[in-house]
Amino acid sequence: MDTDFTRSMWNYAFRLTYRLILREKELHFNIAVYNPSKDLTFSFNMLLHTYFKVPDVRRCQLTGLQGCTFIDKTREGAIYQETRDIVTINEWTDRIYQNTPQEHIITNVVSGRKMRIQKYNFPDTVIWNPWVDHAKDMSDFGDDEYPNMVCVEAGHVSSPVILMPGTAFEASQILQVM
Repeated sequence: MDTDFTRSMWNYAFRLTYRLILREKELHFNIAVYNPSKDLTFSFNMLLHTYFKVPDVRRCQLTGLQGCTFIDKTREGAIYQETRDIVTINEWTDRIYQNTPQEHIITNVVSGRKMRIQKYNFPDTVIWNPWVDHAKDMSDFGDDEYPNMVCVEAGHVSSPVILMPGTAFEASQILQVM
């Protein structure tokens, strides 16, 4: 909601709607941003910070990224292309995969199950784990929590959403336990 507080950080009128729907084996995230201005265009980035609790991040496997270009923030923003069909994590990872498919599968999440991630209007997928050294540098993250989590985040981060006056941006994500 557009308030004096939000205006102190971002001086644009806007309306944001965030709706969550919980089903037996699914969680739906629906988000919409509306620009009520008659003459001002604004831009923004968006990222759903989805943290998954896992028994061992080194045993998780992520599919749906092969062939995608990614920005590796652990290597000063170097740009690479993902060649692996199955992506695994065994070190500090902070990557922005660009123009990713609408679906990813993570294996070996809680109880060894699979999680399907479906996304709409989120062209990017961020993969993140701070690993041991960076976990210790974070005040809101336990030093020993990194082996039991992985972030797979749907977003619009490598290029901004540009919202013309009187228009809306909508995006969604579904997490499904398989």
